[in-house]
Amino acid sequence: MAVSADSAGQVKRNAPGRVRQRNRAKILQAAEHVFAERGYDGATTAAIADRAGLPKANVHYYFGTKSALYRAVIDSIIELWLEAFGDISEDSDPAETLGHYIRAKLAHSRERPLASRIFANEIIRGAPILSDYLKTDLRDWVTDKSRVLRQWANAGKMDPVDPAHLFFMIWSTTQTYADFDVQMRAVLGRQRLTDEDFETAAATITDVILKGCGIAR
Repeated sequence: MAVSADSAGQVKRNAPGRVRQRNRAKILQAAEHVFAERGYDGATTAAIADRAGLPKANVHYYFGTKSALYRAVIDSIIELWLEAFGDISEDSDPAETLGHYIRAKLAHSRERPLASRIFANEIIRGAPILSDYLKTDLRDWVTDKSRVLRQWANAGKMDPVDPAHLFFMIWSTTQTYADFDVQMRAVLGRQRLTDEDFETAAATITDVILKGCGIAR
């Protein structure tokens, strides 16, 4: 099919944007692998560029420094996890909301296990890059969601459990399927965890959490 002059011009103008987006995505994906395998100190922009199949100069062009690239990887992980909870209000159903969040977090642990390991390593190191974020943005997020959970408790929809510690529990039980995958596979006698394993995990964690919070299914 013929392309008009205007259409051809538009394609040409949009091409650099698509290339930039594609290259950034390649670098972020490669960085996730390298940071997970080597840790922050062991990772190099040369290794990341090599895995991405791009010149090292591209890594510095798009992200500047290794530290900035590392922060971009961490930011993408946190954004993914927090968005999984969604927007909630006093009228939201606790069982549906928490059940959906648990399944979403497990799905992320299955689909992007390296992301969870990078985050875990950052926390174990004392959060040198994320310290300010944890004390501000993440704390504000937990405070905002906790307000709704307390409203549910006041309305008799759930028992008055401490919201922050409930989030800690959900995070730890779902992310362990990424961070300690090798332990689970050994105990279960698997080469890799199966669909059935993740479905059992989702059902078990959801049942325990909801019953512990006094939430009716």
